[in-house]
Amino acid sequence: MKKHGFSFKKSLGQNFLTEPNILQKIVETAGIDAQTNVIEVGPGIGALTEHLARAAHQVLAFEIDDRLIPVLADTLSPYDNVKVVHEDILKADLVKEAEYFDQADPIKVVANLPYYITTPIMMHLLDSALEVDEMVVMMQREVADRVSAKPGTKAYGSLTIAVQYYMEATTAFIVPKTVFIPQPNVDSAILRLVRRKQPAVTVTNEKEFFRLTKAGFALRRKTLWNNLLHSYGKDEETRAWLEKSLQQAEIDPKRRGETLSLTEFAALSNALEANKPIRED
Repeated sequence: MKKHGFSFKKSLGQNFLTEPNILQKIVETAGIDAQTNVIEVGPGIGALTEHLARAAHQVLAFEIDDRLIPVLADTLSPYDNVKVVHEDILKADLVKEAEYFDQADPIKVVANLPYYITTPIMMHLLDSALEVDEMVVMMQREVADRVSAKPGTKAYGSLTIAVQYYMEATTAFIVPKTVFIPQPNVDSAILRLVRRKQPAVTVTNEKEFFRLTKAGFALRRKTLWNNLLHSYGKDEETRAWLEKSLQQAEIDPKRRGETLSLTEFAALSNALEANKPIRED
């Protein structure tokens, strides 16, 4: 960093992990081997990228900060199996970029995600047409707790459901804030996400399912009934539709959204879809 005169940008959430033992532990947690293709988001100065390059078949790294491109060219010069893409991961065509991989190996995402856009990056990866088998990602510990949370806990919310619908989530280990440059204010966690062979629950309309789960947590202190009215409307027809669907799904409207499991949200979503009133234009 001194060699290249690099200074950190708070706006990009730059906190670089430089502890070799933790970097190697991340690679081991992800089960990276010579048959694995890896996508990395925000390689920074290339500390994790080097460990990935040594273990993986090929590495595709997305870096938005143009000041880091020459740094990465320097630190990664010994490796011919790494491609650095100077682009915002949120704007990238992942399917097209993944054409870099020269064989159809399993694709895994391994990254130290910027705190300020952790959720958008994860959802972009999940929503992409690119088939990602597994993610091992570092994020703020609080966010990791939300992703891996269980129903009835304070951390449980719409993000939990959005991720767990597609992936099985477990917290692998905690990373103390002291091993970063510059040091952040909170500890981090390594979250391991393994793609399910099929979604966790069966729903008749995915778009409506996710609309419902967001509605269920819109006002956390309110009952599910109040949240549904807030999100769907309070007219007589809508009330009747909601009441019928809740009854069919056998869910007490006085419960709070955070007490509903994925299975219960799916049942309610399917009931809402089945009972949806036909509105005339």
